[in-house]
Amino acid sequence: MRVRLDPADDLLHPLEAAPTFNESRYYNVYDAATGLGGWVRMGNRPNEGYAELTVCLYLPDGRVGFIFKRPPIEGHAAHDAGGLRFEVLEPFVEHRVTYDGRVLLLTDPRVMLDPRQAFAENPRVACSIDLTHRAAGQVWGGEPVYEEGEDRPTIEFARGHTEQHMAVTGTVVVDGETFELAGGLGLRDHSWGPRTWQAIWWYRWLTGNVGPDLGFALTVSGDRDGGLGSHGFLYDRARYGDDRLVPIRGVELATDYDDEPLHRSLRASVRTTDHTYRLDGTVWSNIPLRNRRPAPSGELLTTRIAEGMTTWRCDGQVGSGLAEYLDQVVDGAPVGTLAGH
Repeated sequence: MRVRLDPADDLLHPLEAAPTFNESRYYNVYDAATGLGGWVRMGNRPNEGYAELTVCLYLPDGRVGFIFKRPPIEGHAAHDAGGLRFEVLEPFVEHRVTYDGRVLLLTDPRVMLDPRQAFAENPRVACSIDLTHRAAGQVWGGEPVYEEGEDRPTIEFARGHTEQHMAVTGTVVVDGETFELAGGLGLRDHSWGPRTWQAIWWYRWLTGNVGPDLGFALTVSGDRDGGLGSHGFLYDRARYGDDRLVPIRGVELATDYDDEPLHRSLRASVRTTDHTYRLDGTVWSNIPLRNRRPAPSGELLTTRIAEGMTTWRCDGQVGSGLAEYLDQVVDGAPVGTLAGH
């Protein structure tokens, strides 16, 4: 199987007939000088007539500014709805993220375990974002190109998918408090094709920048039959002396949970062809989100996606990023946690 990775793939793709066609962009960041972290996402679902919009900002004092909504859209011409806008200024090099709207101000982000109550009982405050994301590493991923007769997956979660570490500058304002980011670091994600959150049984998506010269993005996932898989990439300029992206060959992951259960710390052994990295993560703010809709099998599933802002330690260095834990919930319990992951 070949993989296509062209600068044109950093732009929007033609609308497809699949009812669940989705094209999404996601950007995360942490700025050590201000102590502000966060992520934003917009997924266009033009065949369903709306976009999925999320803004999540982890404030230094532990509060979280959060909003999710489904603004209506017509067609598939831009990521621009509900006050959130993404612009590709130069493919694979520079992007801009802006937002002008309101967010819930959550003293305890775990109240999102009951989103109806959280939206009813917490104040909405003004929020604006104007951030420029510039490439800090090369692009990873692309879209599979199948030859005639090759087997294709029967269920797709994100057929085309790219990730890239970014340096982030700009301004964020929450409830009148201004954060000027001069040295933020983070990762962006772009995916396209049919997607339902219920297509994957569970996964752990770990992204981070440990200083400007070491960045990683890795996934550990499991299926309903107990099968496990892991993949991802990293760059390590100190070890390899250049900007090459190095494939991750295996991951062993152990997680500590609180009583919700939400992940609070984790340890990962990350293996490349010629080195093993010991990665320790401490989650200092975690917000549980959920999505409900039928799975490809037709059964109605509740998906929980817990977004943990995380301090990473690796080889004596300290950095930050996100630990995203997705689980289908069965009989009230997240399946990946029950499986020991």
